[in-house]
This record gives sequence, C-alpha cells and structure tokens, in this order.
Amino acid sequence: MIEKVKVAVVGVGNNTSALVQGINLHRRTGSLVGIHRPLIAGIGVGDIAFTAAFALSDAKVGEDLHQAIFAPPNNFPRLDFPRLDADLAPSGMTVQRGLVDSTEIERVALALKGSEVLLYSAPSGRPDTARAYAEAALKAGVAFINTTSDPIARDASLLTRFEEAGLPLIGDDLASQFGTSVLHHALLRLIEERGLTLTSSYQVNLGGTEDFRNLVENPNTKHQSKLNALGSDKVQVAPLGYLPHLKSQKITHLNIEALGWGGTSVSLDVRLQVHDPSGAAGVNIDLIRLAAVALRSGRGGYPAEAASHLKSPPGTSV
Repeated sequence: MIEKVKVAVVGVGNNTSALVQGINLHRRTGSLVGIHRPLIAGIGVGDIAFTAAFALSDAKVGEDLHQAIFAPPNNFPRLDFPRLDADLAPSGMTVQRGLVDSTEIERVALALKGSEVLLYSAPSGRPDTARAYAEAALKAGVAFINTTSDPIARDASLLTRFEEAGLPLIGDDLASQFGTSVLHHALLRLIEERGLTLTSSYQVNLGGTEDFRNLVENPNTKHQSKLNALGSDKVQVAPLGYLPHLKSQKITHLNIEALGWGGTSVSLDVRLQVHDPSGAAGVNIDLIRLAAVALRSGRGGYPAEAASHLKSPPGTSV
C-alpha cells in the first residue's frame, strides 16, 4: 500500500482552498473530472495528508485548516459534494502563524518535522520570504515547491544546496492547468509550425483574487516569468488588472497578428475565462507527487519531469 505524501503548505489562500477541496472531493466521490494523472508512481490524488499549514492572517491562524480555507478574503467557491454533506469535516490540523522574518526559520523548520514536501503557495513578490521558507525546508530535510514567480529554483547556489542535500527543489511559477501562458504558448507554437510569420502578439489578464491584487502592486517577477513561458520577443504582456468583482475568476484576452502566404494577414483574438485557483490546484497535485517520488528515490535538485508545469524553471531569466 502506498504511503500518503505528507504535505505542509505556506499560504492558506484561494489556491490552497481549491487544492484541499478538490482532494476531498476526489476522495469522497472518486471523480476524475479535471484530473490529468490519477496516479504518479502509484500515488493517487487522494494520497495526500496535510501535516502543517502556515498563514499570517489573524482570521486563519489558530483555525482548523478546513475552516481557514473559507475565511475572507478567500473567494474561491465551495465545491459541490453531490449526495454528501455540504461542509468538510474538521481536518484536525490547526493553521500556524507563518514566518515573519528570517529569525523564525528554526521555528518553521521544527514545525516541518514529519513532512515530506513544503508547498510554498503564498503571494508572489516576496522573494526574501520565499527564500526563508526554502531555508527552513533545507533544515527540516523537506522537498520544496515554489509556486510563485520569485526566483528560488533559478538561484543556482540554492539549487546546488538542495542537490547536495538530496532534496528536490521545484520551481519557479506555476503554468496553470489551462491558463493564459499555456494557451498563448500553444497558439504561438501552432503559428510557427504552420509556417506563418508572427508580427505581434499581446495578452491582457484580469482577476479578482488577493494574489491578483498583490501582483498589481508587485508585478516585476511575474512579468518576466510570463515572458519566460512565452519565449518570443514579439509578445507584449500588459500589466495585470485587479477587479474585485471577478472574485476567483480570471479573464484573459489574447491577440496574435501574423502573415501567411504572400504576406496576407492573419489575426486571432481569444477570450479565456477560468477559475484561477483551480488552474493552480490542477498542477500542484502533480507537483506534490513528483516531489515525493523524487524525494523517496533520493533524487535531489530540480526534477526535469516538472518542467511542463512551470513558467520559469532553472535556466530561465530572473
């Protein structure tokens, strides 16, 4: 019987809510809707045990994880549990106060004992905090997944330390299960494969989560990460727009202009609307299991099989 993957999570926001709810929905119904890989090396979607959670919000710290994921400003909806109770039973695990500064690395490392994987799902734009949690993971002997655009796996010295410790380090920045970067990249690749000449392209992203609000205020690393994912100097990424009424939904507008045979014009406009946290959870469930497989087999550093899930893996621009 496969041993459950013991996971600690930093950030009890919308992405964590989507992940926790989705795992419980699968566990209770067996539904495979929206699941890319039901098994990875024998580890199923339901084979996840949350062992620790860290947050800074007073509304979440001290609460059971299954209550904290619904605390404002979280706005990811409650998933439907058909024929089952509408509410999640208590998890039995209390959310702890997160790391405030680097002097608390030791405290966090002690709280990570017994965990295998630390999923860093806090907002982007806080590189010092992300690095401090990575240091805590190193001290605790835990694999680290950086879902943000802050450069952690792209830090060569940090990656080397994880390699030498035999601990996986996965990052940086999620490529959502079906999000802007994945769709835009696929369309650009299709333009090239069909022999058209790209002349210009842009994307506009609007969302209503706290992560969107934070990224509007701290856009630098996210902007570069999106450019890394698209891989073309003819693409422009407009500044992110925060619209609270969208809640957990993200709306994207894409435009591609190209030239075909004889220099004739081709123009493509696409509108995509998704629940952004679901896109993250659909990727995180795979990254957690990939990290656990690498850890259990003694492979430290960056596992190449994670590349398709990331915008900015090691070697891309910071």
